[in-house]
Amino acid sequence: MIKSRKRRPTPEEKVETLINKMFEIAGYPITYNDIKDRKDAWYQEWTMTVEQNKEWVDWMVNYFKKECKTPAKLAEREAVMCSLMWGLKFSDL
Repeated sequence: MIKSRKRRPTPEEKVETLINKMFEIAGYPITYNDIKDRKDAWYQEWTMTVEQNKEWVDWMVNYFKKECKTPAKLAEREAVMCSLMWGLKFSDL
């Protein structure tokens, strides 16, 4: 029996998955589809705590390693870069 390989997500699928998870962890009912066509600084409208960001980064590292077959060091670097590019601003209030 031949074991079929699982297809790796496309870059667009990765971005959608990451942003949806970010909003989920931050506790907002927003999805990628709500912000995908916006050209403004949408990421400044909502906040997340430092702890929520750490949870999101940790989740991304696992996602990159498992679903995208990314080596551990590269997965950590990619997760931090995604947090910088698309992460919500921090507020621990």
